[in-house]
Amino acid sequence: MRKNIARLCATAAIVIAGATSTMAAGNAYTRGCAARDIQVMMMLEAGPLSPQKMNIIVRDVVHARMMCFDGHVVDALALYDNIANSIASDWVLSSERQ
Repeated sequence: MRKNIARLCATAAIVIAGATSTMAAGNAYTRGCAARDIQVMMMLEAGPLSPQKMNIIVRDVVHARMMCFDGHVVDALALYDNIANSIASDWVLSSERQ
């Protein structure tokens, strides 16, 4: 679990570094993207996920962030929704197994 958190932090640092240079170029990360990103990250912290699932979700979150930075906000928000639904469905499945 700590390895996953370290990997997530490293990915976030890379994205933030990229975001800083993108924002300096004139593009802005919208509030909608920021809000959905925070919600998804809180969901990641709240529930147990397999390492494989965590890697897929982190990759998808980074992709959604890049879509937001590129101005494809509607598509990025749809991707964030898919990520949130995927996490929630894992929660339901894990509770049914117990």
